[in-house]
Amino acid sequence: MRLAATALGASLALAGPVSLAQAAPLDNEPLSAFTATAPSVAAAPAAWAAGTRAYLVITTPGDTTAVRTAVANNGGSVFASYDAIGVIVAHSTSASFAATMRGVSGVQKVGATRTSDVPADAYNPALPANPAQSAAPATEPVRSDMTQIKADQAWAVNPGSASVKVGILDTGVDDQHQDLAPNFNAADSVSCAYGKTDTRAGAWRDVDQHGTHVAGTVAAAKNGKGAIGVAPGVKISSVRIAEPGSTLFFAENTVCGLVWAGDHGFKVTNNSYYTDPWQFNCPNNLDQAAILEGVGRAQAYAEGKGSLQVAAAGNSNVDLANKTTDTSSPNDSTPVTRTITNDCLDIPAELPGVVTVAANGTSGTSKASFSNFGRDVIEVSAPGESVYSTVPGGKYSSLSGTSMASPHVAGVAALLASANPSYTPADIRATLGEQATDLACPSDARCTGTTAKNSFFGEGRVDALKAVGGSTPPPGAYFENLADVAIADNATVESSITVSGVTGNAPATLKVGVDIKHTYIGDLKVDLVAPDGTVYTLHNRTGSGTDNIAQTYTVNASSEVANGVWKLRVNDNASQDTGKIDAWNLTF
Repeated sequence: MRLAATALGASLALAGPVSLAQAAPLDNEPLSAFTATAPSVAAAPAAWAAGTRAYLVITTPGDTTAVRTAVANNGGSVFASYDAIGVIVAHSTSASFAATMRGVSGVQKVGATRTSDVPADAYNPALPANPAQSAAPATEPVRSDMTQIKADQAWAVNPGSASVKVGILDTGVDDQHQDLAPNFNAADSVSCAYGKTDTRAGAWRDVDQHGTHVAGTVAAAKNGKGAIGVAPGVKISSVRIAEPGSTLFFAENTVCGLVWAGDHGFKVTNNSYYTDPWQFNCPNNLDQAAILEGVGRAQAYAEGKGSLQVAAAGNSNVDLANKTTDTSSPNDSTPVTRTITNDCLDIPAELPGVVTVAANGTSGTSKASFSNFGRDVIEVSAPGESVYSTVPGGKYSSLSGTSMASPHVAGVAALLASANPSYTPADIRATLGEQATDLACPSDARCTGTTAKNSFFGEGRVDALKAVGGSTPPPGAYFENLADVAIADNATVESSITVSGVTGNAPATLKVGVDIKHTYIGDLKVDLVAPDGTVYTLHNRTGSGTDNIAQTYTVNASSEVANGVWKLRVNDNASQDTGKIDAWNLTF
């Protein structure tokens, strides 16, 4: 799995190296034709055996009885069957199983989904841990990622509808977290690890931290605690597709998750991963061709049921429109270096109909250094560096990756669906781009295209306020101090801004932008000091060992005269970690 967040392993799309984009149908059945009956799940074999491998067996959608019988007659067993899309998940210990099944009448494609054995846990899955919960924070500052996409302004117009369900296809979600519990929908949550639904209570819980972080960015409650999601009024469901231990997202898990999304009315899903073990699946490889077809059919099925998929573009800083080499696959055994072409796809990101998301840097106008890019591959961009959100156990953490950018877009898509209940997935996808804030290419030859649409940002950075039909208020007076101020251990420092030319008092929504570089922000207390000496606490020793504070706070300073000397006061309360005030600003 490629977690798209820089703190994770191989396949989460994206808090670290990861990738995703758009693909073409490979089967002789048009993807648009895949509708119909609900998936059926076959009983698992009675016992696990060493050497068991998993396969996708592709046939005509509808009645798969004959092909399922052929699986059993040729050294395999049916683990799950998704008849509506003609995809069977088969297990076998026979090295010749795939070749034999490719010769069976009615079988269109067969492919191994991994280069490692299916874990024994697949036959009797253990439930993920239900972590003890930490005390809830007493503050809920508005952070810079939310102000960059105008989510803070959107909340006042429409925070999202509880009738809109967003599926978090990921490592799982801690549904007990105080910032997620109010919006969590257990009835439509499930585990799809190993490719078969597990509806036991808690099977959806997190086997890492990635999925819980993503969920908070989409829809953490606006409840005065910790963090606020882009769409704090919508409902979220966990569809755990990562396997415990490896946290990998194999093709059968993805198929299961996407079919579940379609059948359970998810208006939007977030997919911050790529389908393991291949970072790119190539149609000239028989195994990977089956993966492309199976996952492609599942995405088409979900979209046909009204679900829009949003996916992270990946964290390898590669041009998805000019692929040449893959050095990281297969990631479940021993990676090899192979030559690839643009026919090889990062899925689900590069599947047709999927919104592919690149990550912006902390400024909101740059490409994050790790983010993949690509002309006519990237749809839109969103904040993806140092994103603060929920993690299991009632805790919070900052992570970076296209995994963090994608849920911002999923949240905006959920707001669009809330404001426009009749919108189809295609409507939402098109509107995300139309409403996005244009971002020009930087001085980087790799960025090609126009300000309106280019290889780094697609159609631009998403806009939550436009999604709910709001308009941006006129900008207030802006003051900034860019001078560095060193923060020593166990010391208090201040940086000043002199405000002049502003009539009357400061607003009730004074914006305080803070950029502090420090290697342990749990040491820090950060205050805004008004000209009359009144102190407004912005940050009070939260975040533990997280690096850096880069966010915008909203302060009700309406009782303060605007003109005068305002100060940012930073108190370091421990030894061993130091830093600096890099910059800060005030917007009236």
